[in-house]
Amino acid sequence: MTATAKKRVELDRVVIRFVGDSGDGMQLTGSQFTYTSAMLGNDIATLPDFPAEIRAPQGTMEGVSGFQVQIGSVDIHTPGDEADVLVAMNPAALRANLKWLRQGGHLIVDMDDFEGKNLKRAGYDKDPLEDGSLDGYSLTRAPITSLTKEALKGVDLSTKGIVRCKNMFALGIVYWLFNRDPERTLKFIAEKFRKDEALIEANTKALQAGYFYAETVEALPSSYEIAPALIAPGTYRHIAGNQAIAWGLMAAAERLGSDLFFGSYPITPASDILHELTRHRGMGVLAFQAEDEIAAVCSAIGAAFAGQLAVTASSGPGIALKGEGMGLAVMAELPLVIVDVQRAGPSTGLPTKTEQADLNIALHGRNGESPAIVLAARSPAQCFEAAYMAAKLAIEHMTPVILLSDGYLANGTEPWRIPNIDSMPDIKRQSPPADVATPFKPYLRDPATLARYWAVPGTPALEHRIGGLEKADVGGDISYDPMNHQKMVDLRAEKVARVADHIPAQSVRCEQSGKVLVVGWGGTYGSLLTAVTELEAAGESVGLAHFEYLNPLPANTEDVLSRFEHILVCELNSGQFARYLKSLFPEHRYHQLNKVQGLPFRVNEVKDKIMELCHG
Repeated sequence: MTATAKKRVELDRVVIRFVGDSGDGMQLTGSQFTYTSAMLGNDIATLPDFPAEIRAPQGTMEGVSGFQVQIGSVDIHTPGDEADVLVAMNPAALRANLKWLRQGGHLIVDMDDFEGKNLKRAGYDKDPLEDGSLDGYSLTRAPITSLTKEALKGVDLSTKGIVRCKNMFALGIVYWLFNRDPERTLKFIAEKFRKDEALIEANTKALQAGYFYAETVEALPSSYEIAPALIAPGTYRHIAGNQAIAWGLMAAAERLGSDLFFGSYPITPASDILHELTRHRGMGVLAFQAEDEIAAVCSAIGAAFAGQLAVTASSGPGIALKGEGMGLAVMAELPLVIVDVQRAGPSTGLPTKTEQADLNIALHGRNGESPAIVLAARSPAQCFEAAYMAAKLAIEHMTPVILLSDGYLANGTEPWRIPNIDSMPDIKRQSPPADVATPFKPYLRDPATLARYWAVPGTPALEHRIGGLEKADVGGDISYDPMNHQKMVDLRAEKVARVADHIPAQSVRCEQSGKVLVVGWGGTYGSLLTAVTELEAAGESVGLAHFEYLNPLPANTEDVLSRFEHILVCELNSGQFARYLKSLFPEHRYHQLNKVQGLPFRVNEVKDKIMELCHG
């Protein structure tokens, strides 16, 4: 199918937001549009937005589900501040999301749903399609539900089943609007519903009907053209952060020559790591769904003792429960990767919304002097590299590594250039030297890293015991000697501190010195990079230092901070990284931009704060 007759307008980027009730299929609609755009060569970034309640009342604000995607022929790092096009399937979706549509933007609504009870459920006193409140937008009233029913007459589905196909009708409209060929989605429908011919027929007809409706209706006078992006050559796919973490862990196990053990308990938004790894059990992956968080971390500790790459994952509440087990791994000096996919808290909080408020628990959230290496992923695709490096550092330094992700990275997608596994850094197992003395002493250490040697239980001449009570240096017997305890605490701390010699120096994007250094970590990267590059292009003296290694910090951190007059630390919390930097490097002029709304930074709010420091 191809668009005809109407005017085409060329754009370098566009933001589309699909919103509707949680049963309207907006995540599927958005992901299919994203996939099609990625296959056409556009750069992309997405933001799925799930309701926190599993079964919120239909037609209410609490049950609204959304999916935002920015596509472009230029580099795209965020899903966009404001939508250029908003597709709203009911009044509640419109009311909850109109604030994200730019003035003059294109609004497409299912007019069939804008009637009495639905307006009332959404909190409207008057019909917004008729009261003039939408005059600042380009409004298309499309009878999506009734046209879907008309298009599917004769299909062997219930009325409810037919109405559920209206998301495909809406997708057809947007495919025409942005000159996307629906062919890939038609193939997806055929594969997804291959066991049900009626569903294939219904979704196919709905998609085609929406496309031809957009082609003929006068309310859509133009379609838009977005050229492919100029990207480095290679093989690409679009990938979500949780999937990238799973694949990064599998790549590390492959490079190590080990099986991968993953002990986990389901929790939003980390569960998809478990789901993904269970699909690859034939590739040396043992995925264990434990009965609780404590069992999950303890099973992983057992796997680490047995010589496997051992991983556990959770979100904030589960990380709190894993604390004692993580301390055992610190004491036993075993390699363990702990993935924390952060969500808005405290307690249950907002489980489907993003936040960066687990930094303190990652740095300090265990009893006693219990240091761990802490990393943070910066984008959905970079989650692969972050997971790989977390495994590498855990194994080479024989200590737990906490990898911080977040809900935005976990569910967001972007293009990922598939690497050659042979090009990935080597992972060196800390095996005992061939001439090690017997009986084996479990706290013998590599003199360079202070990592103890990793002896697999049952290996002749390497039999040993470890545990959670303090051990005598080298020999590993239980020790209550005060000076030995001091020595072991110092050794464990020094071992983590020496990791700074084995990680990259902190880089700075844009200006290398000057007025303002924007500092961030984790999933804020896209928004901060976009803000800084746009302001540097406008002549402002601004640079970006985005930290991926949080404990220890890169060895050149002090030098980087000293090159700028103002340090602006931007976080989706109340200032945890800012306080951490102040405690280590107190002599600099720090400023903060903090947000705890369950949402990523908008580029414009970052730019406003930078301009305030540059010219205030």
